[in-house]
Amino acid sequence: MKVLITTDWYTPAVNGVVTSVLNLRRELMAQGHEVRVLTLSQTPYSRREGDVTYIGAVSAGMIYPGARLRTAPALKLLGELEVWKPDIIHTQCEFSTFFMAKRLAAATGAPIVHTYHTVYEDYTHYFSPSQRWGRAAVASFTRWAVAHTECVIAPTAKVRRILERYQVDRPVHVIPTGIDLSRFNCLADETRLTELRRQFGISTLDKVLVYVGRLAEEKNIGQLLELLASLERRDVRLLLVGDGPSRQELEGRVRALAMEDRVTFAGMVEPAQVADYYRLGDLFVSASTSETQGLTYLEALAAGVPALCRRDECLTGVIVDGVNGCQFRDGVEFRHFLERFLDDAHLRRQLSQGAAETARREFSAEAFGRRVAALYESVLEQRSRDHAA
Repeated sequence: MKVLITTDWYTPAVNGVVTSVLNLRRELMAQGHEVRVLTLSQTPYSRREGDVTYIGAVSAGMIYPGARLRTAPALKLLGELEVWKPDIIHTQCEFSTFFMAKRLAAATGAPIVHTYHTVYEDYTHYFSPSQRWGRAAVASFTRWAVAHTECVIAPTAKVRRILERYQVDRPVHVIPTGIDLSRFNCLADETRLTELRRQFGISTLDKVLVYVGRLAEEKNIGQLLELLASLERRDVRLLLVGDGPSRQELEGRVRALAMEDRVTFAGMVEPAQVADYYRLGDLFVSASTSETQGLTYLEALAAGVPALCRRDECLTGVIVDGVNGCQFRDGVEFRHFLERFLDDAHLRRQLSQGAAETARREFSAEAFGRRVAALYESVLEQRSRDHAA
């Protein structure tokens, strides 16, 4: 098959959409499919590099941090993709590149399969002063976008239920995004980990809670700070890996709580190095309920790091209490599990093994690629039957 993946987000950006696209592209190519990517440039100028077409764009950070909007028409480059004539167009975002995908689908007859990555109703504070109006706008826009597709991929059952609540009129298939396990389950470089501990002032007696992701309001990191502040023990460190619009505010809260010696901001790290930062942690933590799937949870598990996360529908079958971590509902449950975990070395080993096994069994990139390719084939077969009729 010829597969065109369209996405507003691509390298060098680091987020769940980019991770999903890179893994899908690699796995589809490993199966022998021909894959091209249509994305936005980090500059106003368009270009093609190998199988990736970059369309000129400018920052739209006032709408959403890091967002970009297409500016260049790039008719020649889009014409090349039209001549290439993809069999399937797989859209990953609903904005600039989605409109280009619609145009290419109309010109080539290729069906659109869409992955709904982002629960935008959790991000309405970026563009609407009214949460109620913002959610209604999101539902309406989602219905419009999905109406131009053959079907939708939801990373979790949580996302499928949200789309059903929006009353979308296309089939929704749950296919969990897979990750490249080899990046996280290889042997740790102890020299490298020792150097990172020294750099961040982490002693051998400290137990490290690690968070990896954007520092943004919807991630609810402030609750993690409050929960840590409520602990009486002082051998627990919180390592925040990532950056985002809330960093300055969070640094202020850490100072207000007098927790400078217990919270470390590591900043952004290169994707190739992020596995080392997971391994610095004894336990991955998150209080977010805005995830569609949360690839960082899967990466932590693959690195053998159990997870303590705010209970959320997207974690069903991912974080399993007593197997690879715990989902907490309130501060009491958070502290109860954490105290047990920190004081019981056998429990830590057991949950670490369970974490790695869960990732290996359920969330490999290979399985992800096979499931998506099978859906493509089903869509094309149905399209062929419809035309024959």
